[in-house]
Amino acid sequence: MEKIQTFITQLCRSLLGILKILLQSRWCTKRIKPDDESLARGIVILGNGPSLNDTVARSADFLAARDLLAVNFAACTPLFKQLRPRYYLLADNHFFKALDQPNVAKLWGSIAGIDHDMTLFVPSRAKLPQLPENPHLTIARYNTTPIEGFPAFENLCFDMGLGMPRPRNVLIPSIMMAIGMGYKQIYIAGADHSWTRTLSVDDDNNVVSVQPHFYKEDDREVRRINTEYMHYPLHTIMYSFYVAFKSYFTIARYADHCHTKVINITPGSFIDAFPRMKL
Repeated sequence: MEKIQTFITQLCRSLLGILKILLQSRWCTKRIKPDDESLARGIVILGNGPSLNDTVARSADFLAARDLLAVNFAACTPLFKQLRPRYYLLADNHFFKALDQPNVAKLWGSIAGIDHDMTLFVPSRAKLPQLPENPHLTIARYNTTPIEGFPAFENLCFDMGLGMPRPRNVLIPSIMMAIGMGYKQIYIAGADHSWTRTLSVDDDNNVVSVQPHFYKEDDREVRRINTEYMHYPLHTIMYSFYVAFKSYFTIARYADHCHTKVINITPGSFIDAFPRMKL
């Protein structure tokens, strides 16, 4: 009986996935294929967790020997110019719909002014701001369509770039882009994901979530995040955590399918889907 229920559930999810692809995915996404030398180096995905500062300080040689992918507001920090990442990825709609906010404007200004070669990954349906011509900057689009269903169906959709495991946070598309580019050694740093340690509810039943990064948030960004979380009940936020951690297990299965190793080098990380390595 349980096998029948599982089959029906996966069938329904697969059919829903096909519908999502037809409505949300685009076929014109650009696939980036690094050369063999780059692929042999491996790639480090730089999350924005507070542990990243320590990783950069203690393991500079390890990072320098590999391609780097940065995310979110990293371009607004001194580490961006120091590390000069080969790739950058944005996922949150906030970066495309709040162009008048100082932090977002600063981000785009930093990206537009790069003096090293970098590929910027953005969602296929995102509307980018007007950027000045820069021969160092390449724009590549990817589909954020959430795909679930039979493992073989998921693998096919992921292989074709039509979707990915539910992209609850920026690390999920970042890993999927690294797999799609052909990297066989993928390291994730700054992926603390220790949100439950700082999650609370105040006496007015407002959810308070302190999400520390390797950089210090300015007051405007802190207020924006706090206001956003106040609109969600605790069970919704906890469920979003569940979605993210579940997606990592889907990625781990897909990485095995692609003969790829995703290795977590973040000290104290809460992600339990990938093998760990201490630098």
